[in-house]
Amino acid sequence: MKVSCNPYICVDFCFHMAEEHDKLLVDLEVRVKQVMFLCDSLKDENDRLKSEIQSKQKQVDAAVSDLRRLKAKYDGLKTARTITAASVDVEVARDKLSKLVREVDKCINLLT
Repeated sequence: MKVSCNPYICVDFCFHMAEEHDKLLVDLEVRVKQVMFLCDSLKDENDRLKSEIQSKQKQVDAAVSDLRRLKAKYDGLKTARTITAASVDVEVARDKLSKLVREVDKCINLLT
């Protein structure tokens, strides 16, 4: 059995299939461009967020440094107040000074 094919129908079918492929390719190209644009946007946002994190980290580091400095100053003032306060027992002041001297000695020993 021989199958006959109408040449017009075959050409029309092939032309129609080619149009479908072209439409699919154009649609794919549009979607790829959209994904690339989204990727670029996300990269820009990522860079901006990294920069913002670095800025915030610098602020945190400065705040921690200030906190340490203020804590040391507070401890010094507290010690000075303990030593100079008229209502403080001499034994308490002597104990505090002894403790400070021991801490200084320990630090000196660690440095040598």
